Amino acid sequence: MGALQEHESGRRMKTERFEARITSEQKELFSRAAALKGRKVSDFVIASAYETAAETVREHEVLTLNGRDRKVFVDALLNPKGPGPRLRQAARRFKQR
Repeated sequence: MGALQEHESGRRMKTERFEARITSEQKELFSRAAALKGRKVSDFVIASAYETAAETVREHEVLTLNGRDRKVFVDALLNPKGPGPRLRQAARRFKQR
């Protein structure tokens, strides 16, 4: 995936193409929003999709805990409990096979 390449002038060149079918209502909305931002439609759509994609990835990569959950998590790391009876029983069954 070579989305951008350096040009001899130091500017990045776009090298990938992305196509999508949209409804006339979507195109009208994108065009109106792009005009309000003073941008070309393609630039507006790409920037908007990029921001949404980056946020989606961030949400799935970052673990956010409230105060209580953070305390429970840290306590589990610092003071791990041994295996419970069901896990020990499962381990015994596994070893017998």
